[in-house]
Amino acid sequence: MKNYNIIAIDDELNFLKSIKRGLSISGFRNVLTEEDSYKALSLINRKESPIDVALIDISMPGMNGVELLEQIKKISPDTKCLMITGINDAELAVTCIKKGASDYILKPITAKDLVGAVKKTLKKKKLLDSMKENRRSSTGNLKRPEAFRDIITSSSRMFDILQKAELHAASDIPIIITGESGTGKDLLAQAIHKTSPRVKFPYTPVNMTSLTENIFDAEFFGHTKGAFTGAIRERKGYLEQTNHGTIFMDEIGHAPLAFQAKLLRVLQDGEYIKLGTSQPRQVDIRFITATNENLDQLLDKGLFRKDFYYRLNGAKLHLPPLRKRKKDIPLLIKNFLVQFSGTGTLLEIDEQVLSILLEYDYPGNIRELKSIVQSSINLAQGQVITVPCLPHSLQKFKPQKNKHNKKQTKVNVSSLSGVEKNHIIATYNATGRNKTQTARLLRIGLNTLRRKLMAYGVE
Repeated sequence: MKNYNIIAIDDELNFLKSIKRGLSISGFRNVLTEEDSYKALSLINRKESPIDVALIDISMPGMNGVELLEQIKKISPDTKCLMITGINDAELAVTCIKKGASDYILKPITAKDLVGAVKKTLKKKKLLDSMKENRRSSTGNLKRPEAFRDIITSSSRMFDILQKAELHAASDIPIIITGESGTGKDLLAQAIHKTSPRVKFPYTPVNMTSLTENIFDAEFFGHTKGAFTGAIRERKGYLEQTNHGTIFMDEIGHAPLAFQAKLLRVLQDGEYIKLGTSQPRQVDIRFITATNENLDQLLDKGLFRKDFYYRLNGAKLHLPPLRKRKKDIPLLIKNFLVQFSGTGTLLEIDEQVLSILLEYDYPGNIRELKSIVQSSINLAQGQVITVPCLPHSLQKFKPQKNKHNKKQTKVNVSSLSGVEKNHIIATYNATGRNKTQTARLLRIGLNTLRRKLMAYGVE
């Protein structure tokens, strides 16, 4: 077992002794105890020995447990805090969770249950730390990796797309993002805005399928009071609201031809006319569009203007479907498990379920996987996710036997042996096979990296 650093804080000395004894028997060797909140805070503030888990009694003299929790989260946000109390107060429990506690435990508690709570918290911490490393790995060559942190991948193909997106973001050229529904086109558009010079100005997403043809002009250009029947007050349109920022038009293929002609003027000259007025207005906006349709086919059918298309198509980025980047599925499952499992709770996945999730082709892509994991967590009710928790269509899905190595289909997603290997190799390749830079990005020792690469047969 890894040498996790744990501290127990309680003004009852006998309770502290029982905590330390129970944790020590279970293999936790670095367990500190402290009766005074202020001294405990000083111990946690030591940078050379970061505390992984703090067990905090709520009712203590001086600085109480809730106040101590707030201070710990300020100086050591990665420390997971378990609140222990003899007071069964739902409102107090909610307060602690809102202030950053990982769990709320009622006394009396057995040593077995306490150890179980600590292990569950460390399990979630390990996943969260792993996900941070995943994000660092996938954005290692980017100048502003935080802008792309919500795009979870280990795919070299995706790395290339992200790098191109960041380069395009520095300019003002319009961008078309193509890809099937659910591949993350909206996330990529947001990332481009966040890493662009326009980041301090508004980002306005517009789903073109949600607008009827007769309201396009009013929504985009705005209107004055009395401009048409029902215009009881003046309204700013998307263009005015987003001046100097970025407009993201999703499903651009649904824009009516008449509206395309009007928006073309904005793209060409930066001008538009507000409804109810005759004076052109200037606007400075960066346009990003997205579609899951084949625009070339729409052009051939006369459903999309060529001049409009050429103005939008300054650069094109294509997001591959999830079935073409299946190495990302374990990472996404981990992410959604942490996101939807709830504070302090992390569900495990039955081996058969994991085999299904790894082999299924996901016509709805990442959005479908997210929905499946969230629904399965709800049905599992805190237990292991089994086949009956899956949608009916997936319960009938039969994975090919022996397609995946057994090490890759362990019940616990966090222990998938392939995840670490894929990330290390992907990061190594993304850095141009620079071992020093790879070790720094992965936060592991250079010798450790060399051993792992040797084990993977990578030079």
